[in-house]
Amino acid sequence: MTAQVSGDGPAGRLLSGPEPDVAADAGHADAPARVGFFTDTSVCIGCKACEVACKEWNAVPEDGLLLTGMSYDNTGGLGASTWRHVAFIEQTKPLGGQEAHVDHSGIDVLALAAQGSGTPVDQAAVSPTTPGPPSPDGRTELRWLMASDVCKHCTHAACLDVCPTGALFRTEFGTVVVQEDVCNGCGYCVPACPYGVIEQRPGDGRAWKCTLCYDRLGAGMEPACAKACPTDSIQFGPLDELRERAAARVERLRETGVPDARLYGADPSDGVGGDGAFFLLLDEPEVYGLPPDPVVTTRDLPRMWRHAGLAALALAAGLAGTFAGRGRGR
Repeated sequence: MTAQVSGDGPAGRLLSGPEPDVAADAGHADAPARVGFFTDTSVCIGCKACEVACKEWNAVPEDGLLLTGMSYDNTGGLGASTWRHVAFIEQTKPLGGQEAHVDHSGIDVLALAAQGSGTPVDQAAVSPTTPGPPSPDGRTELRWLMASDVCKHCTHAACLDVCPTGALFRTEFGTVVVQEDVCNGCGYCVPACPYGVIEQRPGDGRAWKCTLCYDRLGAGMEPACAKACPTDSIQFGPLDELRERAAARVERLRETGVPDARLYGADPSDGVGGDGAFFLLLDEPEVYGLPPDPVVTTRDLPRMWRHAGLAALALAAGLAGTFAGRGRGR
């Protein structure tokens, strides 16, 4: 993708393509390394510890105590009062590299879960999503794909581009945060987000979303959700290191017979310049409710403004010509 530049932004800010230093681009001098999340869904056990930790630390109000009827999901998706959402996807497709007839009764699954992505390769196929033994007619049980979704903290964040008050800003850590005391509730950021993450809270009107625990980062602490994750499915750290770790993890999974393993949001050349929160998935993005090819919605704004300006000039020239013709006629 060819990078596009806006002359209106600070220092001609890039609107698409790779951006190696988003903090410096936002005006932060001597900023630390950009940090983010790597969520390895292959070791997620759906415990929802991340949801609870996020709510407790950030004082996020409850958003539904009744199950939706879709497995153990009681929230349905990300929103103003759901900054972390654990999805449960049921499938009949067995995981690659797993044999349902093998007896795992002697294996301590909880001990393996505690190792997270450090689980030995020869044991990585044993997980809570392993299909059970076949039924008498040969059918296997359902498998669950579980994944903890969150704001992506995009490299090129459209919500930043459209916010008229500066309530949304880029931190020195490269993350995107909403200042609720500055937000005027205009709602422009809601349709601008290509992931449908940000939302206005009913009865409040202001926009809310994950801050990647900005207050904790400033104190040298990791975000609450990553701290609470018992399987290390949510990993926090410098973004470049996380991308290297994630690529190695995908390679190991494919070697052990999981050909569908893939990274989502880790490519700096994608439509949003890469995400600050990216994922290892075991199926197509659409299965998890994620857009397959997200693009920053404000990418074409400079070109649109140029076309609008040319149209305005043409209209003005036409009107001037019309009045000049009338004057000559008189």
